[in-house]
Amino acid sequence: MGMSHRIAKLLAGATLLWAPVAALDARAPSRTTAKPAQGADARFRALSEAEYRWRIDQNAADEDSGSAGSRQLPDVGPAAQAARLARWEATAKALATIDPQGLSPDVRIDYMVYRGQIDALLAAQRFRDYEKPLNADTSFWGNLAGWARGSFTRESQYRDYIAMLRALPRYFDQQIGNMQAGLARGFTPPRVTLKGRDIGVAQVVDAGTGEDQPFYAPFRTMPANMAPATVAALRAEAMAAIRDGVIPAHRKLLNFLRNDYMPKAQISTAAYDLPDGKAYYRSKIREYVTADMTPEQVHAIGLSEMQRIRGRMDAVMKEVKFQGDFAAFLTFLRTDPQFYAKTPQELLDWAAWFAKSFDGVASDWFGRLPRSRFAIKPVPADLAPFYTAGRGGTGIYLVNTYNLPSRALYALPALTLHESAPGHAFQMPLAAENKALPAFRRDSYLSAYGEGWALYCEALGEDMGLYKTPYERFGMLSYQAWRAARLVVDTGIHAMGWSREKAQAYLHDNTALSDHEIETEVDRYIAWPGQALSYYMGQLAFQRARAKAETALGPKFNIRAWHDAMLQLGYVPLPVIEARTDRFIAEGGKGPYPEEE
Repeated sequence: MGMSHRIAKLLAGATLLWAPVAALDARAPSRTTAKPAQGADARFRALSEAEYRWRIDQNAADEDSGSAGSRQLPDVGPAAQAARLARWEATAKALATIDPQGLSPDVRIDYMVYRGQIDALLAAQRFRDYEKPLNADTSFWGNLAGWARGSFTRESQYRDYIAMLRALPRYFDQQIGNMQAGLARGFTPPRVTLKGRDIGVAQVVDAGTGEDQPFYAPFRTMPANMAPATVAALRAEAMAAIRDGVIPAHRKLLNFLRNDYMPKAQISTAAYDLPDGKAYYRSKIREYVTADMTPEQVHAIGLSEMQRIRGRMDAVMKEVKFQGDFAAFLTFLRTDPQFYAKTPQELLDWAAWFAKSFDGVASDWFGRLPRSRFAIKPVPADLAPFYTAGRGGTGIYLVNTYNLPSRALYALPALTLHESAPGHAFQMPLAAENKALPAFRRDSYLSAYGEGWALYCEALGEDMGLYKTPYERFGMLSYQAWRAARLVVDTGIHAMGWSREKAQAYLHDNTALSDHEIETEVDRYIAWPGQALSYYMGQLAFQRARAKAETALGPKFNIRAWHDAMLQLGYVPLPVIEARTDRFIAEGGKGPYPEEE
């Protein structure tokens, strides 16, 4: 999973229904050769650009903000939520007056992408998702931790940060109010997934006003060229804001979580049991799969893919001449010390080695490489116990070094290809650097595309020869099975009456994931309905499109050119992947960049 679990639940989106795929002309010219926008194009541009600027202004600081981006905490109170609903309803109404067939081919794709975002944002607003601002993976208070880990270089950045600290009590009060409203109507994460979610809040309270306070971190080391008087004044202002606002706000939130929210959260793990739960879960399938599918259809695809992958896993087991059944092989992989790092640094070192191994073959598989580089760092200690094995994005690949016996080295190559390069830390900066695209295609993370690409990259590692042992290949297959199993488990939990224990057992019996990872993963699916479906459905779209191009073009197929064509898209719904591939075929396999010609 990429670092997409930010307020992007506000920014990102997918379409409610991507039926008009035929409207995409596979023979359309590239964006650089398209005719200038005319009447309908201009109307759409004015509408989308104005709304997107407004939408960005609604954004908050989060774990990806670092030292750039918005320096404000949004208004999330009732009046602001009503204003968002009204704005997106008006936008949807205006979009309905624009005929996509009257748009130029490139703008027609922009229209489809944008319409999907508005549909998803509007659905989330109508279901009042803002009344549940946390899940087993992320929370509104945890998202602010990214600012505390930020690195500032200018006085203005420090002052913006202090302003955020002063606004934090108001923001927390609004979020608590939203959570109280959700609690009153039974719209909360399942109680079982909230265990331990108060740890990060308690750590802020317990740290007090000393220099160990997490929110004081940017002030411990300040630029050497800053005037001493300015440094002293900024530090004093920050400490006052922490003492008078940040700590009391966290103490209030902690009391609310422990005494009201966590004990009274819903017991059921199924989205179907939420208010209007069946419609809510279907909206999440549409959002995260970018297609209008039933839970039963998704479930069936998962079962079929699991059977196919299991056949390949059995073949690897025979290749290494393991004496025993599949369950015994999984036990061997989960318990043999040879497969596990002894220290956190050893795990980080192996991750760096695998990331660098891709660099050695990158130019053979990709024509356009991102300018952005990425760092490899451990997951922060307060998040690690319930965090995923890794997380990647622009400039960062986080590796979870907590509970080393659950972090198998044979799975690390697949994880690294997914989270670093050519996965999230490769695709995300390429999208951001593509200034030919409108901002809502560069910056608004679309899970089906982004996660589908990253999972495709895991399988691509086999083509690239990066899995050096049968065990590493099995690790990749186990990860593939894990994502295919999500189609089974997510729909099973939320629509088919599966218990938490049944979901855990399914992953235990069909993947090599450790029991700790299985527990944290299942709780994530329980608390975040539908999101887990995006990975494998997205990968299938990329694999089908590539196979289509390879068959149609034969010896003319150029994998570098096709990869570049896919990565040039920014974030798009899955049908656009096939449509862009059709154009790629029609143009004889020509890539989007001159150096490929």
